[in-house]
Amino acid sequence: MLAEQGLSHLIQSLNVLYLLIGAVMILGMHAGFAFLEAGTVRRKNQVNALVKIIVDASVATVAYFLIGYPIAHKVFLLKPAADYLPTQGLELVRFFFLLMFAACISAIVSGGVAERMKFKPYITAGFFLAGIVYPLFEALIWGERFSPEFQSWVKHNFGAPIHDFAGSMVVHALGGIIALPAILLLGPRMGRYVEGKSRPIPISNIPLLALGSWILIIGWFGFNVMSSQNIETISGLVAVNSLMATAGGIIGGTLFGKNDPGFIHNGALAGLVAICAGSDIVNPVGAFVIGLVAAWIFVKAFVYEQEKLKIDDVLGVVPLHGLNGLWGGIAAGIFGQKFLWGVGGVSLLSQIFGALLTTVYGLSAGYILYGTLKAIFGLRLSEEEEFQGSDLSIHHITAYPEERIKF
Repeated sequence: MLAEQGLSHLIQSLNVLYLLIGAVMILGMHAGFAFLEAGTVRRKNQVNALVKIIVDASVATVAYFLIGYPIAHKVFLLKPAADYLPTQGLELVRFFFLLMFAACISAIVSGGVAERMKFKPYITAGFFLAGIVYPLFEALIWGERFSPEFQSWVKHNFGAPIHDFAGSMVVHALGGIIALPAILLLGPRMGRYVEGKSRPIPISNIPLLALGSWILIIGWFGFNVMSSQNIETISGLVAVNSLMATAGGIIGGTLFGKNDPGFIHNGALAGLVAICAGSDIVNPVGAFVIGLVAAWIFVKAFVYEQEKLKIDDVLGVVPLHGLNGLWGGIAAGIFGQKFLWGVGGVSLLSQIFGALLTTVYGLSAGYILYGTLKAIFGLRLSEEEEFQGSDLSIHHITAYPEERIKF
């Protein structure tokens, strides 16, 4: 009896540590989001890129603790500290882990609206994204509030529940699709399109962009592997599939992007976005193909979005996260089949339905949220503020203040 109690206590302790490590790894990913954006935007907007992500994470923490987590999982965290001791705070670290997923939504949107959005409506949107918009969708696919009944309905009608192991659709596609209405409501940056002609704004700092990509790649193994949320179900298959999708994305970015460093480093992220959904059920060869296709989707859709549709999505978050998140969800329904060496138990129809649901919900939520904020606060910096740069206009300092000092 004592041995069983000791073993149970050890497993509980390991689960707490397991989720805590995963949460911290994903927290580190937010530094990756920040540096990826700082390296992409112009020098006059680098401070704002860094500030937005760190404030986002803090605002999301409050919103998800008080509102979002209870909505999705029917667990209220406002109770005496002593109540957490019997389980060693397992529910708290689960909140911490899932909070990091919620905070990704604003971080994704940030890259699309960069260089011209006001700070107040941006941060206000982040509160509602983490507190209401994301948790309602999370509750439908993953959470305890709506998921059992909804997924049972999906299984009855399409053959299997919607499978999204680590959030290709629930996190990435949703964030990328929510970003689209915000980008359209803002309009393009000054000088991006002149008299109907595209004038691309070059990446400001390749080393910072590369650093952001590397930080995201490393943290993503916590994002994917720890999504099991239990050390007894940890899977080396998830880890290797994440690695293979990364390789596929990088090689695809190199080939389809014609050696462009921006496409190469973002190709890695495209592969990782796409593999999240099926990382626990596809074969490593399938994971590589998923990553390769994801890089192709990103390169082609980014160019089409920017040059043909003239949508000024600064970091390409709609194709990178939105389209590749949808591709990842559908790919799980293809490469997860047993005849393609997958684990099985997944329905392509269910995955397509999940992708359509994500698209409709994301577009609706994005237009309602950012349309409301535009009516109340306005979304965009003035022309003078945008010309000066958000660093000086909002934060009253640049990333390189010594350059402004005359010795």
